[in-house]
Amino acid sequence: MQPKIQAISWNITRLCNLKCTHCYLPAGFVDTTEFPSGYMRDGELTREQCFTVIDQIATINSNALLILTGGEPLLRPDILEISRYASNTGLLVVMGTNGILLDDETVTQMLSHGVSGAGISLDSCSPSDHDKFRGIDGALDATLKGIEVLVRHRMQFLVQTSVTRMNFAQIPQMVEYAADLGAKVFNLYFLVRTGRGKTIMDLSPDQYETMLKTLSELQEKYKGKMFVAAKCAPHFKRTVYERESDSPLLQGYPGGTCPCGIYYCRISPEGDLTPCPYLPVSVGNLKENNFATLWNSSEVFDQLRDRTLLGGRCGKCEFRDVCGGCRARAYAATDDYLSEDPSCTYQPGQHGDELIQFPHITAFGAEPSYELTWTQAAQERLDRVPSFARGMVIKSVERHAREHGHSEVTPEMMQAVKTRFDKSGIPSFAPRQ
Repeated sequence: MQPKIQAISWNITRLCNLKCTHCYLPAGFVDTTEFPSGYMRDGELTREQCFTVIDQIATINSNALLILTGGEPLLRPDILEISRYASNTGLLVVMGTNGILLDDETVTQMLSHGVSGAGISLDSCSPSDHDKFRGIDGALDATLKGIEVLVRHRMQFLVQTSVTRMNFAQIPQMVEYAADLGAKVFNLYFLVRTGRGKTIMDLSPDQYETMLKTLSELQEKYKGKMFVAAKCAPHFKRTVYERESDSPLLQGYPGGTCPCGIYYCRISPEGDLTPCPYLPVSVGNLKENNFATLWNSSEVFDQLRDRTLLGGRCGKCEFRDVCGGCRARAYAATDDYLSEDPSCTYQPGQHGDELIQFPHITAFGAEPSYELTWTQAAQERLDRVPSFARGMVIKSVERHAREHGHSEVTPEMMQAVKTRFDKSGIPSFAPRQ
């Protein structure tokens, strides 16, 4: 049985108002002062085609997380209609944006069209560094004004930062900055050298290891205020495990490996389906193929789901099932998405010969399994939880109920567990750009 899709990153358009140095998606830059109203790039999925794809996704999981990103998604004239259609289908819709186009009217419309949260990209506290990285003067100031609008309208947001040699020493300051802005989550992206990113000097493997340890310490420091996570660096779980093998923060992670092709995938503006935004291997185009068919029958996805096929150190590693390395980075370095992740310095066997598992963690996206009775009100509240987190919520809430001598779950018990999770810093959503 194939895994159920849990999250989709959809590059809804190539149109963009920035010229980012690291962009994995060669974007169509437009001057917004001259941008013709209603303009659409040729070849991108039409609104009706987008609706069809959403319906196809819903046949597998109508409660999946849908990240609408770009380019800059707000440059697409029908983005709000697409957001509303997806939300009405049941999908949890979030938007990855640079924040420059956010104003009171836009955010109000986003909220009324089913957008639950936003991911905002910041790469430095220094305007000159950020603007140079993003390719436009005044980019940081414009983004910060957009964040002020999100805060004013109480839309949850996270901050996303790509670590490079330029901002390597700034990351602790960036995390503090994001927390002060009111972000729920800080996602640190580790560069995959694809697209324009091929021209950027990546961190060395030793710098990766140093940054992962720094991030682990920052995760502990901001626990209860903001969730701190690594993206495109699944070996971060090993870092957390080595610091505290039974850390409750591990419960905020999937029990599996690099997600691409396993419970996560990406749709390009033109409709190509790939394992993730940074792994540009198309398994088919959604203009001619059904999403569910590609998800369930792609040879590429099948290979990525079989951890025994991993090569090099990743295939021999005892953390294979809880890390597995970044498949996109392996592909960028070797043209083989099953080869070892060259950014990792770990030598297999330092924690024994047996595969390390996290048995106390409910598998990410697992089908709900009930042991106690749930009241109707509790079940209705559970139905509003994104499907990818529902299994973990059920397990945690039922454990809380048993510990307090109850055989029936109520909304009050769910709130008590939610409060505990909030204090641990586990995020309510995690959009990816």
